[in-house]
Amino acid sequence: MSLKKKNYAFVRNKLLNKEEIALLDVREEDPHAQEHPLFAANLPLSRIEIDAYGKLPKKNVPIVTLDDGEGYAELAAQRLTSLGYTDVSIFDGGVQAWKAADGELFRDVNVPSKSFGELVESKRHTPSLSAQEVKQLLDQKEDVVVVDVRRFDEYNTMSIPTGISVPGAELVLRVPELAPNPKTKIIVNCAGRTRSIIGTQSLINAGIPNEVNALRNGTIGWTLAGQELDKGQSRKFKEVSDSTAAEAASRARSVADRANVKRATLNDVHQWQTQSERTTYFFDTRTPEEYEAGHLPGFRSVPGGQLVQETEMVAPVRGARIVLADPSGVRASMPASWLAQMAWDVYVLDGLQSSDLSEKGVWKAPLPALPKVQTVDARTVSDWLKTDSNTIAIDFSTHANYVKGHIPGSWYALRSQLADAVKKLPQVDRYILTSSPSELSIFAAQEFQALTEAEVLVLEGGNDAWIKSGLELEKGATQLASPPLDRYKRPYEGTNVDPSAMQAYLDWEFGLVEQLGKDGTHHFWVL
Repeated sequence: MSLKKKNYAFVRNKLLNKEEIALLDVREEDPHAQEHPLFAANLPLSRIEIDAYGKLPKKNVPIVTLDDGEGYAELAAQRLTSLGYTDVSIFDGGVQAWKAADGELFRDVNVPSKSFGELVESKRHTPSLSAQEVKQLLDQKEDVVVVDVRRFDEYNTMSIPTGISVPGAELVLRVPELAPNPKTKIIVNCAGRTRSIIGTQSLINAGIPNEVNALRNGTIGWTLAGQELDKGQSRKFKEVSDSTAAEAASRARSVADRANVKRATLNDVHQWQTQSERTTYFFDTRTPEEYEAGHLPGFRSVPGGQLVQETEMVAPVRGARIVLADPSGVRASMPASWLAQMAWDVYVLDGLQSSDLSEKGVWKAPLPALPKVQTVDARTVSDWLKTDSNTIAIDFSTHANYVKGHIPGSWYALRSQLADAVKKLPQVDRYILTSSPSELSIFAAQEFQALTEAEVLVLEGGNDAWIKSGLELEKGATQLASPPLDRYKRPYEGTNVDPSAMQAYLDWEFGLVEQLGKDGTHHFWVL
């Protein structure tokens, strides 16, 4: 099929006019993170069937696929078209053509949010303290509360001594009871800079009476100062009283109003859920636990702090409408105030009753019909692998999940690198494909079969079924048939990062405001 091609001027005009566009970088995350346009959202070719319907809810949205000349953009456009998308083009000439047109290219991930955070600090001079100053306050047993605004799993990996996990959108709700004395100093930290800047400025914007400072450069700055981090901590925020919640809701609403956040009702939601002329994202910004206990039908769980930090990962259509739901109001109004400043058309849902939260459980991504494949159960696979040297398992999970645990003796492969991977695999009579989520291996099966004469079967239920059957797992980066390109190694992750990589990351963040100015398509503003 002949594919339409689009150029830099087309994409730039869409962004400048605030019209809907999904510029999708369909490479794996690591090459994406090396260089890409500001609003190129990473949606890897490997995962298109898994992610498309959830991330691109409107079938006629203008989609432009982007690669760096590998041919992925064409494959992705074909896949999207076969999924029913009607306005799909490829970016002519890839990343190099963007560069040749004087388009600005950005490094790393979640760049719109990180560059916005730097813009906020440059405009508002968000107060911060160095790692040495914070350590001195703690050593002298000053009246200080340290709140860590990252995801709980990041906090649990490594944290500032005494720090309490309070993910970003929870701050305005929880801090008044963590620091009821207005003389208590509050220190806000993340791994690097963005989330602590946004968190600190959230508390200041909401008029919290305490002195608030960001920990300058987060856990990276702490490490570069030669100071020890805690590991494995589990301190979390507590529930708050009704009066605290009411006061926080009032403060948060006032901030949202100043940021020109719009308000919506359930009637609006019902109308927008069936609307074909506009992309609308529906996000529940509370904790995942609250979401699972009961949520609005059609809403996806995206805690508010992460939504502000990783907007393009769940909302790749720039120019779309975003609707946020939280019965308390606080966890919707505060993230909405930031999204509005990031030039999103954002609404907070008013008048929510607990009786409206009629759905329970985790969010399930909407999927296309699964291809028909031959499957086999976990017990049978286990027997084959023990007794038949001509059977091996291939795992299409993310590299991070593969390292955490996989079927003993299995091989890691990336679907986007399949032809190369098959050449590295042992030649056997039978391949068992598996993954988390299990659907990934189902979508990969036909492509795999086309590359081999051997029998190809899919493990029914994927890795989850293997685990539920009580079968053992192997850990570590064993037997990689593909390079682990699906994950860009962030310089602030884990506990054994090279200090020079950390410093380079901070230097990069400092340069983002200048890059934003050169790019000129963002429409960001600061309250």
